[in-house]
Amino acid sequence: MGEPVSYEGIKSDANLIAWSRQYCRRVRREWGVSVRFDLVDWEVSHRAKRRAAAVKRPKLADATVGEPYDWDSLDGSDGRPVPCTVSLTWDAFSTFDREAWEATLRHELIHVEQYQRDGTTDHGRAFRDRADQLNTDVHCPAFTEPKHVLTCEACGGLVARRYQDCKLVEQREQYRSDCCGAALELA
Repeated sequence: MGEPVSYEGIKSDANLIAWSRQYCRRVRREWGVSVRFDLVDWEVSHRAKRRAAAVKRPKLADATVGEPYDWDSLDGSDGRPVPCTVSLTWDAFSTFDREAWEATLRHELIHVEQYQRDGTTDHGRAFRDRADQLNTDVHCPAFTEPKHVLTCEACGGLVARRYQDCKLVEQREQYRSDCCGAALELA
């Protein structure tokens, strides 16, 4: 597995991946996250501007969060989940302090855990409950300034950050917040 990397010693993509993997393995051990790391690939993005990290995975049409996926039904899976990729964003890592980066990794581990169990993932109720258990946020902090910020009209909670004009921004009156079911405000 290689020599341990200190957080302060992260100077390259390889260091970032090595340290993040070490941390995620510790989270699995200490927080009881059910993830098979032999089915997780890692990469670093130097282009992403909106996401601190992401789990890239195949979209499985019949997968539903909360319902264990029958991996045996998928050709070539041998009953095991198809590997996914955790993509880490260098600019987010460079902007965040250690605590925020660790929270970002715990957030992504929830996505991996859901995907490996259910074949899909989202930010719904099950994700929010697990985020509470892992002391992380449902939405990772921004590391670049968005062009548009949409909030819930009722509670003021963040609904979305958008970095360009899009359907959600232009037709926001047709959408409701997940938290309160209220209209969206453009901040």
